[in-house]
Amino acid sequence: MTMRYCQRCGLPETFPGANLDRDGVCAYCRHDRTTAAERQERQASLRQRFQSLCEAHRGRQRYDCLLAWSGGKDSTYTLALLRQRYGLRVLAYTFDNGFIAPQALDNMERVAERLGVDHVVIRPRFDLTRGIFARATQRHNVYSIKALSRASAICNACMGMAKGIGLQLALQHGTPLVAYGWSPGQAPLSSALFRRPLPLYRGMIEALREPLQRLADGDVSIYFPSAVDWERLPTPPYDVAPLLFYRYDESEIVATVEALGWRKPVGTDPNSTNCLLNTYGIAVHRAVHGFHPYALELGNLVRLGYMERDEAIARLEAPEDPDLVAMVRARLGLDGADSAPSAATVPREIESADSRIPLR
Repeated sequence: MTMRYCQRCGLPETFPGANLDRDGVCAYCRHDRTTAAERQERQASLRQRFQSLCEAHRGRQRYDCLLAWSGGKDSTYTLALLRQRYGLRVLAYTFDNGFIAPQALDNMERVAERLGVDHVVIRPRFDLTRGIFARATQRHNVYSIKALSRASAICNACMGMAKGIGLQLALQHGTPLVAYGWSPGQAPLSSALFRRPLPLYRGMIEALREPLQRLADGDVSIYFPSAVDWERLPTPPYDVAPLLFYRYDESEIVATVEALGWRKPVGTDPNSTNCLLNTYGIAVHRAVHGFHPYALELGNLVRLGYMERDEAIARLEAPEDPDLVAMVRARLGLDGADSAPSAATVPREIESADSRIPLR
């Protein structure tokens, strides 16, 4: 059976709530009434507000801003924006899930030096994260369908731990701003700049920790703020995603980060420029839920005019690399040793990832 896609944004008919009408238009497109002019006005207002926040907080603490840095193009561009346009003193942190492409790690080392930022890499013990990721692909009731409509179970688990680590660092350093490299397809404009009241912030962190604790064979609380951490900063930091209120142009983003020494890793899938685990998360998600976990993000980018419909559909239909999937399954302990891909069939970078990041 041929998959039907929304005639406007390319959202597949299998996506929850797509409800394609007789003209092949999805419910998301039918209900989107925000005009380009309204969006641009709101973006301009957010840029001005962020500028004011930067001026109010710049230089008053050890770090003006904490950035969640995956090493991908978007978060790297966000780091450059924070340093070069806003002149912020940034602490960049990376949650190393054990599957970061070696080129991405090299990129971060090179870019951090070029931009003059402190960079912290947090790599939890691999037996813990391996168990979390493996069980996330097997237990299908841990994350809600709402969460799974935005990311695979593996990505939800990974992002949950990364956010916990990030807020812990922000509280410990008294950082007033926490930045993310979200694209306009990943989050609504309302998420571009805001600060939650403390009870809501603590509730959000607990909501991120709870499913991880259910998946983990061990305690994950050390990667989340403690009671002492919460007492350090009575006023929670602002969350900011600058790419939501700037014009999003992938070619411009790539050109900017390449000028800083960033190079696209080999072996990652079309939707990631840093993570080798992502491909397996996509494969499992499609098999279990019947739709691509990037469908909503890509549909949003098309709807906003940042991507062509044909490009979005091509990314959704791109097959996962079977050798990469097999390598990830083997590292997660989901296959026996005989099922691991041979060295002859594994791309060089994937092979080096397996040797450079040993099991422990």
